[in-house]
Amino acid sequence: MNDNKSAFRSNGYDRKITQTLPFYELFYEQVIELVKIFNHNAVKWLDIGCGTGKMGSVAFENIDIEKFVFCDSSEEMIGIAKARFQNHNAEFCVCDVQELVYMDEFDVITAIQVNHYLRIDERRIALKKCYEALKDNGVFISFENFAPFTNLGKYVYLEKWKKYQMKQGKSFEECQKHINRYKKDYFPISLSENLEQMRNCEFQAVEILWLSNMQVGIWGIK
Repeated sequence: MNDNKSAFRSNGYDRKITQTLPFYELFYEQVIELVKIFNHNAVKWLDIGCGTGKMGSVAFENIDIEKFVFCDSSEEMIGIAKARFQNHNAEFCVCDVQELVYMDEFDVITAIQVNHYLRIDERRIALKKCYEALKDNGVFISFENFAPFTNLGKYVYLEKWKKYQMKQGKSFEECQKHINRYKKDYFPISLSENLEQMRNCEFQAVEILWLSNMQVGIWGIK
């Protein structure tokens, strides 16, 4: 049974993200479609930076789950997720992705809007940890903000992003504050750097799943 107060808090949190990120719901649809292609049996799933448990909610509704591990460095977020999901096959871990200790355990690992908060060396460690935690032929799926190739591209896409947020009811000041976080509070890298990092981590296949403006979905197979 899910905790109603926690569900309310998580819904409010997700609404704020939807106001900020274009096509946010599509991220999860794309993940589910891909997981269904690669997995036809019950899966073991690790969600990195799980927040209030949005990925888990969508996964339990659409996929046969053997075990779902909610992982986040925030005790508060794990507390909300734990209250929402009292399933027998749900587990919870307060842990930074760079400190994962799992080995060859999961069919699916997801990281939704997580990796761009890591600096380049931290990314390498995080990717390696996720790679090690996957079973052979397991799939890693990451959605994150990426850096345009040129300063002009950056200007165009940040302006588009700001206009989107204003259409969702945010004030100009709120939108500008969010745009100013670029390369200060989060550290996106280019598409080519993203793909190269995953290939260097020995993923067999690395592909772009979805792309729009400054957000990208990338998957790799161990």
